Amino acid sequence: MGSSPLSFRIAAAPPPRLDKALSRDVPEGAALSRTRLARLIAEGQVRVNGAVVTDGKARVAEGDLVEIEVPEAGEVETVAQEIALDVVYEDGDLIVVNKPAGMVVHPAPGSPEGTLVNALLHHCGDTLSGVGGEKRPGIVHRIDKETSGLLVAAKSDRAHHGLAKQFEKHSAERVYLALAYGCPDAADPRLRGTRGVSFEPGNVLKITTQLARHRTDRQRQAVLFDGGRHAVTRARVLECFGNPGAVSLLECRLETGRTHQIRVHMAHAGHGLIGDPVYGGRRKPAANALSENAFSALYGFRRQALHAAVLGFEHPVSGEWLRFEAPLPADFAGVLELLRG
Repeated sequence: MGSSPLSFRIAAAPPPRLDKALSRDVPEGAALSRTRLARLIAEGQVRVNGAVVTDGKARVAEGDLVEIEVPEAGEVETVAQEIALDVVYEDGDLIVVNKPAGMVVHPAPGSPEGTLVNALLHHCGDTLSGVGGEKRPGIVHRIDKETSGLLVAAKSDRAHHGLAKQFEKHSAERVYLALAYGCPDAADPRLRGTRGVSFEPGNVLKITTQLARHRTDRQRQAVLFDGGRHAVTRARVLECFGNPGAVSLLECRLETGRTHQIRVHMAHAGHGLIGDPVYGGRRKPAANALSENAFSALYGFRRQALHAAVLGFEHPVSGEWLRFEAPLPADFAGVLELLRG
């Protein structure tokens, strides 16, 4: 085993098998897939409470200490592509970019090229993190393809580990702007009766649930109250549009960072995001609540109206607190202008 293995403890109510428990509890920033974890177990790279375990079916318990030695990175197979990037900040250890809507973060079977990683491979050249099994940009968090905004990637292994710890401990600041149906309000009895929904001072909507993949649609996430991964979202109404209130501009803050978290949580609260083809639902504001132009703009918006507007974190090497803001993209800003008009 190496001198600095990835180390974490098994959380409460673990699956009975080691491989499934690791898949659930391994820090997201480690970028270790279920397949890669199974391979690391078989290769003897996993210790549980100090003992090497090579059987993925081995039992584990809450509180067990897991150490995973990730071998030195190999050469990446992903193609470097010359794709324009909106670089907000860059130094020898990390890079912050303002990702446009429509760009996938990491190559996948349906999107092998044209991704942010393809662009970073070209932009960064040889100065890349090797965490995760191959030399590549250290992706420690992601935003959905059709979500715009700020994302940080590691260029060095030390930055990757440091950033991953912050995202794992939820100490990074992440603020999103969203357009949602309706205007969430603490006086709404429907919201007060929705499980997992509460309000904090200042009319801040708090949504606390578990999230996991949908049982029948693997492309969706589902709200649970048993099993899954703990997720907390807070949303505050910045502006409410229409009479009666038909659409709101929300400031959403993530306490945790799960797949599709804001989109799923707002839909659970009955305030799905404008343009969201998966979770937005069929809700429509009253035709006379908004101007004709605003109404048309809303239903011409073909992606979820969600923008990662603020990203703050401690520089993993210098210790300096960095905070970045990204303006709204033109399509989002255009709808907002019509709503205000």
